[in-house]
Amino acid sequence: MRKRSSSNASRRSSTNRRRSEKLRFDEFGFAVLTKRKDQKLHHRCHEYSYPQLSSLRVKELCELLSYWNGASFICKSQIERFIRMGIPPSLRGRVWKCLLSIDSLKESSDFNYQKCLSEVRGPLVDLGVSEYGILSAIATLSDTQNDLGLNHQQPSSCSDPCYSADDITLFRQIALDLQRSFPTHRSLMGESPEAIEGQAKLFRVLIAYAKYNPQVGYSQGMSYIAAVLLMQLGEEEAFWALTALLDKPRYLAELFDLNLTKVQHQVKVFDQFLKHRKPKLSQHMESVGVLSVHFVMPWFLTLFTSLPCWDSVLAVWDLIFLHGLSAVFRIALTIIELLEPQLMDLHDEGAVLPLLLRVPVDVAQYTVLIPALWDTEVQDWELKCMNSLVMDESHHGSKAEQCEKEQDSLPSQIRGGKEEGNVSAPAEGEKNTEKVAGAKSVLTRVMRLAQRYLLDPMGRQRAEDRSSQTQAKPRQRSPAPGRVFRGRTSTSLTQAQLLHLPCVSPTFRSDPRGRASREAEPTSWWCRGVVVMSL
Repeated sequence: MRKRSSSNASRRSSTNRRRSEKLRFDEFGFAVLTKRKDQKLHHRCHEYSYPQLSSLRVKELCELLSYWNGASFICKSQIERFIRMGIPPSLRGRVWKCLLSIDSLKESSDFNYQKCLSEVRGPLVDLGVSEYGILSAIATLSDTQNDLGLNHQQPSSCSDPCYSADDITLFRQIALDLQRSFPTHRSLMGESPEAIEGQAKLFRVLIAYAKYNPQVGYSQGMSYIAAVLLMQLGEEEAFWALTALLDKPRYLAELFDLNLTKVQHQVKVFDQFLKHRKPKLSQHMESVGVLSVHFVMPWFLTLFTSLPCWDSVLAVWDLIFLHGLSAVFRIALTIIELLEPQLMDLHDEGAVLPLLLRVPVDVAQYTVLIPALWDTEVQDWELKCMNSLVMDESHHGSKAEQCEKEQDSLPSQIRGGKEEGNVSAPAEGEKNTEKVAGAKSVLTRVMRLAQRYLLDPMGRQRAEDRSSQTQAKPRQRSPAPGRVFRGRTSTSLTQAQLLHLPCVSPTFRSDPRGRASREAEPTSWWCRGVVVMSL
């Protein structure tokens, strides 16, 4: 029986190998599928439109990389200029190494990549699993995990094995994700020697990072990121590039952790950001039943590798390596803005969500997405404001839950006495007072955030000078109702300071007199550099 099953396995592997040899691959290594069913399943376009740099520009880029200094403003401005023009595929690996400072990170760390791999191979040998056949060992790992998980005990035998239940769980989770990561790329597709080696490399990089940083470990999405890095860099270089991305705060350190709480927080930040930038679209999507977590989390965890045009994916990654986490928000906003006309015409969750998860080729192609991406502005102060709002809301939410628990824990007589003393309904004036107080509290928080992130020392000095000049002049007629807050502004900013804050974002809406426009939705607030709309 075993001979028959082994012969069948060898026959299937030889068939898959011949099938992979007959396939045609594009310039980035993706298989050109001919069957319509496979094309719909993998959603990949093979017609690329990225620009070709002249030989002179390529020579200039090579010279820049040869004397690269990550701390130099000139080097960063020059590399941004080349990223705008388009990085040649042959030089992208060198550009990423420079932007992530891989060499300096490796030299400053005590971690030994090869030594870590030798330590990992011990548990694999005890399990009877090879790194070159990790996909075929998923069933073995699952059985062993179930046996160990029944009693939550370490395996007992005469010679104590050097693996634990956590090791088996880690091996199995990575193996399961390996077969989902770019199954149509030649380095991971099928059972060819190149694919087996590519899968082993990806397994080793992910295992090494999980051992390098146990606090983060391994989570979904890392296999896609590591696979893209291996397409451009060597194995150990890809490991250090993954380390730089996941450990440095300016990159993805605020996205990945063991239980995915960080990425859930960033999804909430983007949800507030989308309500701020696109209030009508955000309201429409909520009415349809599509929440940001449904599509933003896959985008963030895989860094937009689901886009059908691979030249656009690589250009998007260039921008992320240049600007960090803010570029991730910028890319997501750009995609939504390009899809906005189609999204506003759809009124069914079954039509809206697939459009966001499988971005059409006409939107994702290089000549459409990348120019729109460079035209989109996302300021750091915006993200800081949204992050503070989310933190504040979660803090107040936890306080409210605590108060409810304390109220529930009170004796029934006290609760009954309170209820009897407040039988009569509150007056209409009391309701209005509560609404105004709530609006003031929200407004006060927003204005303090605006003051913290918008007013630099020079701008604050100019605002104070203009405020003193305004107070010296006789009082003028108050503006028209609805233009500026009356009685709702925070005590931290005067009216003159509000009217003369520097305009940070080019998309601020104002009339010729510099006062806030009411084009925004009444339920949204604008903190785009000058004033906050009424709630």
